[in-house]
Amino acid sequence: MALKKIELDKCLRNRRSTINCLSKGVEDNKTFPFSQEKTVKAWSSLENLDSPGHKAKCPSAEEKPKQPQSIRVNVGGKVFHISKQCAAKYPQTRIGSLAVCRDRAKLLRMCDDYSVSKNEFFFDRDPAFFHHICHFYTSGVLWVIREMCPINFEEEIAYWGLSLRDTQLCCWMVFEERVDELKDNLKVEKELLAEIEVKYDDELFKDMMFGKARKILWNLAENPYSSMWAKSFTVISNLFVLFSIMAMTLNTVEELKGYTIKGKTYMEWVEIITIVFFTFEYLIRLASTPNITIFLTSGLNFVDMVAVMPYFIQILFEAFSDNDDVNAQEDLRTMARVSKVSHVLKVIKLLRIFRILKLARHSTGMRAFGFTLRQCYQQACCILLFIAMGIFTFSALLHSAERETEGSPITSIPYAWWWAAVSISTVGYGDVVPVTILGRIVAFGCISFGIILNGMPISFLFNKFSDYYAKLKAQEYRAISIQRRLQLKKRLQHRMDKWFNTREEDDNADCCHSPS
Repeated sequence: MALKKIELDKCLRNRRSTINCLSKGVEDNKTFPFSQEKTVKAWSSLENLDSPGHKAKCPSAEEKPKQPQSIRVNVGGKVFHISKQCAAKYPQTRIGSLAVCRDRAKLLRMCDDYSVSKNEFFFDRDPAFFHHICHFYTSGVLWVIREMCPINFEEEIAYWGLSLRDTQLCCWMVFEERVDELKDNLKVEKELLAEIEVKYDDELFKDMMFGKARKILWNLAENPYSSMWAKSFTVISNLFVLFSIMAMTLNTVEELKGYTIKGKTYMEWVEIITIVFFTFEYLIRLASTPNITIFLTSGLNFVDMVAVMPYFIQILFEAFSDNDDVNAQEDLRTMARVSKVSHVLKVIKLLRIFRILKLARHSTGMRAFGFTLRQCYQQACCILLFIAMGIFTFSALLHSAERETEGSPITSIPYAWWWAAVSISTVGYGDVVPVTILGRIVAFGCISFGIILNGMPISFLFNKFSDYYAKLKAQEYRAISIQRRLQLKKRLQHRMDKWFNTREEDDNADCCHSPS
């Protein structure tokens, strides 16, 4: 027993001597930190060394190190352990390739970094998403993250060597819905940007004749945020639109036709003044546009042309019918009343109502309303189809119920169309009503169908309109802010250049007047 105790104490002293790292010839108690960090591996605990029953295990030369049964993966700073057996089932994936590959060079190319001491593969990717990749190797099913962008999701699974075929049907359907929703949103955003984007580059004016003057006129008539003069011109243009609509409306009042100046009423003179202004405005934009093709194909410019065209066509018709011979002129007027020319003139005068559409040029609400109708035309067509189906169905039912009843106003199915249209719209003029009890039951069904049908598109269209209006306003505000910042930068740059040039001229003048 004594010999065993002596041998154990001797072994403990030898081990502690390696830990202390002190030379036998050194008498002071100084230590070498760099030696402890680099050369000597520190023990995690010394309590086990002092225990009498502790025996050191020295590995024999014949023992071989065991191969790790899992892959240590560090994704964005978070460590994951994936079984090699599970990863090897999918050798076409990135982690599966790490499990089956034995070439060290290929392994290094598959990861972003590799730690030899820890046998750890590092990937600079999202660790939150890798939880689902790790779950795939254990379960064989890839989950779709609803909160994740579909584009980023596809990029991540493509990086790890997976595909949507590894997902279940429910997850694939959710992913497809998210992709379609994202595509629709991107399409709407792109079209909203096209509503307010500048379709003409200022660089085009440099190569044009009188480019500087034409650019000033173009900004004055087309871009209300370019200067105070342009904003004032826009306000005046909108006022003239309102005056024109008011004059066209009051010109039909018989009491106001008695007040004339040189054979024309006051409202006719107001309309002539507005037409002259609209023509002047249209010619300014036509003469200053940098791209005549885009200008002529624009919808708003077409509305401007239609607003002034009826008046000039009316002048042409009057010029052709003008004759010095009073009798001949009376004959022409008589012929015009019975011919199609008068109807053409009425239609042309009716086109004047399109002047109100000129307000859409500078009205965000009207542009948002038009954009809503363009985006929801399929839903609007479905509503019109349902209305037509209801009209044909209930008119046929009412005619069958009222056909043999004396005194019933429903004499035919086409005559019942008007009743069905009025009932479905829930207007109810009361000019055509059913007489029999069965006819009234059909009328109640028609009215109920109209109430349900009218309530369907209201919330949908209103939500769409509110969303598009808010987005259009935000984009306009963003575009205006960027434009104002650019204008401010240009003004500051101009002032700084002017100040530095003045400073240089003063310095040169001082040098010239200084005594030699």
